[in-house]
Amino acid sequence: MKVKITRNAAKKLLEELNKEENQDRKLRVFVTHSHGDHAHYGMDVDAQKDGDEVVSTDKGIDVLVDASEPMLDGIKIDYLYSAQEEGFVITNPTKGNHGDH
Repeated sequence: MKVKITRNAAKKLLEELNKEENQDRKLRVFVTHSHGDHAHYGMDVDAQKDGDEVVSTDKGIDVLVDASEPMLDGIKIDYLYSAQEEGFVITNPTKGNHGDH
């Protein structure tokens, strides 16, 4: 499994992961639903469970994923700023999912 986290996303994620209440927890990314050749994603801060795969990233953030879910392999987590809103965007360019519709 591969997970990429952009610099903007890492900064925001580390703010949350470094909070006292999140000690011993990791970032979890999951598929909320999938259809056709792409999926929609969610994420949370969670404790590791049996069956989780821990994917280390180059940003020093470990990500928990369900190893049996192929749509999680190759995800990219970004944090976008715009005049109207800001927030996380998870896509999987390796599976043809370049953004939500």
